[in-house]
Amino acid sequence: MEKTTKILFPYDQTLVKELPLLNSNDVEKILNTAQKLFNDQSNWIPAFERIEILEKAATIMNERSEELIHLAISEGGKPYKDSKAEILRAIKGVKLAAEHISQIKGEQIPMGLTEASLNRIAFTSKEPIGVVVAVSAFNHPLNLAVHQIATAVAAGCPVIFKPSSNTPLSGLALADILKEAGLPEGWLQVVLCDNKTAELLVTDPRVIFFSFIGSAKVGWSLKSKLPPGTRCALEHGGAAPVIVESDADFNEMIPDLVKGAFYHAGQVCVSVQKIYVNEEICDRFIEQFSQATNKLIVGNPFEETTDVGSLITPKEVNRIEEWVNEAIENGAKLITGGKRISETCFEPTILLNPSEDSKVSTNEIFGPVVCIYPFTNREEAINKANALDVHFQAAVFTKNIDIALSTAKKLNATAVMINDNTAFRVDWMPFGGRDASGLGMGGISYTINDMIREKLTVFKSKSI
Repeated sequence: MEKTTKILFPYDQTLVKELPLLNSNDVEKILNTAQKLFNDQSNWIPAFERIEILEKAATIMNERSEELIHLAISEGGKPYKDSKAEILRAIKGVKLAAEHISQIKGEQIPMGLTEASLNRIAFTSKEPIGVVVAVSAFNHPLNLAVHQIATAVAAGCPVIFKPSSNTPLSGLALADILKEAGLPEGWLQVVLCDNKTAELLVTDPRVIFFSFIGSAKVGWSLKSKLPPGTRCALEHGGAAPVIVESDADFNEMIPDLVKGAFYHAGQVCVSVQKIYVNEEICDRFIEQFSQATNKLIVGNPFEETTDVGSLITPKEVNRIEEWVNEAIENGAKLITGGKRISETCFEPTILLNPSEDSKVSTNEIFGPVVCIYPFTNREEAINKANALDVHFQAAVFTKNIDIALSTAKKLNATAVMINDNTAFRVDWMPFGGRDASGLGMGGISYTINDMIREKLTVFKSKSI
């Protein structure tokens, strides 16, 4: 009997679509298709054609943007205004990938610097790395697909893409658009499969590059099983700490932090989660932050006025409820929220001073919950912000340039935002976690560079 996966609208759990799953017997055919394309260099897509394909795909995406927005909402539950922003980012990402192709180039290596290197000319060139397998997360179904698929196309690699089983429709739509834009058959294969089949795919020696966006537990486990020679990039989550000093500008800071905390119901790997506030302004901060939070509209993501939608599954609502209740039982003060609204929605929640060992303090929450911790000593606050093994993006709010730069230097993070929330990102900047939060840096150009490798050619001639 054929296995299937059901895609449900996260807000009310209604069926959007049911799709068949591949089984382990399909893996061989998929990998062979990709490997044969790569092994025969006559199949390689010339740079000018890759540019044309991606540029045409971006044009088609722009023409169908409203359709893509509704598709992303239906499977991911992100509110309309935020899904619209995601689709616009995805279109820009495809354009960035096309633009970067002209930057894929080598250089001349000097010879004749020693007697042994006389009569030689040497240069490097860049080649696609090989077959790419990309496994993606649910929270940005189209934009993440672009970051893993358009980059592989730009690099000239055949790519096998496994979207989240919750949100495969946007990736499938992107595949259709790329095919319409002229991408030859087999260069992109979208696979829907269970975890066991996915592991077979990822750990096959024909896969030369593995791109993963998702949970640390799964990502690090798969990395440990990769065959020799397979390179990888892993993007996991973090706790996104923020340091707020007494001179912070409330007018700028409050709306920034509210957006950074509750965007997509906190289901973002760099969502604001832990805010360390100077005790001198903590009462004022709590008052204004909670007032702004209470104004957020939670509801149907298709409504254009909705600020916060549902979590991806009811199971996640149950988890968030358990974690919040545990924190309160262990001494945290509930400032606002704290309750489920429905089977799929949870109130935007603010907790004051949860214990250091409660789950909301020790884990990535990945839900609409923010913890506030007052401090009197900034160095101690920074140490607490650095205490977990996950380190991704962080932030500091202050008008003092020395404090800003000192704090940015001391925070253990791949990126520190000064007077901006931790969730800031544009797709041409480096983006990724360090330590337990990931391996390598994403961003369109950075990922393309990961998917190409360098070759040195040395030409010896007495006439040189």
